[in-house]
Amino acid sequence: MLRNDYRANQRRSLGRVEAGLGHLTDHFGDTRACDLTTDRVTAYVAVRQTAKAANATINRELAALKRMFRLGEIAGKVAHRPYVPMLREDNARKGFFEAAEFRAVLAALPEALRPVAEVAYVTGWRIRSELLTRQWTHVDFEAGWLRLEPGETKNREGRMFPMTPTLRAVLERQRRRTRELERATGQVIPWVFHRDGRPIRYFRRSWLTACAAAQVPQRIPHDFRRTAVRNLERAGVPRSAAMKMVGHKTEAIYRRYAIADETLLREGAAKLEALLQAQRGAFRVVVPLRTGKVSAKSAGGDMPLEGVSVAELTEKMMSEMVGRDGIEPPTPGFSVLCSTN
Repeated sequence: MLRNDYRANQRRSLGRVEAGLGHLTDHFGDTRACDLTTDRVTAYVAVRQTAKAANATINRELAALKRMFRLGEIAGKVAHRPYVPMLREDNARKGFFEAAEFRAVLAALPEALRPVAEVAYVTGWRIRSELLTRQWTHVDFEAGWLRLEPGETKNREGRMFPMTPTLRAVLERQRRRTRELERATGQVIPWVFHRDGRPIRYFRRSWLTACAAAQVPQRIPHDFRRTAVRNLERAGVPRSAAMKMVGHKTEAIYRRYAIADETLLREGAAKLEALLQAQRGAFRVVVPLRTGKVSAKSAGGDMPLEGVSVAELTEKMMSEMVGRDGIEPPTPGFSVLCSTN
């Protein structure tokens, strides 16, 4: 029933489900549905953990088991679904490309793969399923869009990415290269990205070689997706627009990709310090006549203002301060409290 459900709904992860079904079948064998209780599910988890399976892998297998019981319940073949506890996943990837790292990898890639990497860096689209499948009918130079048709994406929704000058330059260069190859070979090449006119299907070895040459061996193609989200966040693009551009349906998923790296944290700290400095400058300044010590009075106490002379501060106060009665500025060093009561 699970296999038929995946085939009927044309789900692309059937291959991954088949791997999980193999482990489930090996462990439970011919166990009847009514005998498969929560304690037996927990025992299965323990066996898989002993085999060094990651929590994410085990969760995908448990999700398949839960779906099987749900389908059985809908069909009237299962009277009771057992509780299937899921594991906590702490192995989410957090990689992304800095600009210098991207340029180093790009220089080491074969010529046919460079435009793919450049477009992935800008758009954050999935390379295998969303970029390598693009044909020239999906590129609208006149209107300025790169398109994914409904049903082609993971969430089955269409998507459009505005053609920025950087993206347009890459696609126009690729278009010129494709037309030159068409004239030389007499063939029609519908693919945007190709190797000598043939669609690109495998690039793992070239990718690993380029990353090793660039001294970033841990980078994976999916890091382009996280990088694009981070760049959109840094550029101040509204989150609703960024989600549409990259293809995240929910904000919860988008936040998983909006990783705060050290640079973002430093930028945040700088903005916080700027705010604190502005607040400090807005505090009421007091210059006692006896000591001449300059300080800023606030609810938290005295804060010395270093580098400001009394004369400079007095001049600033005379030009900016206004008395409580709104008529004339107060005399420096004195408190002016006027009341109409």
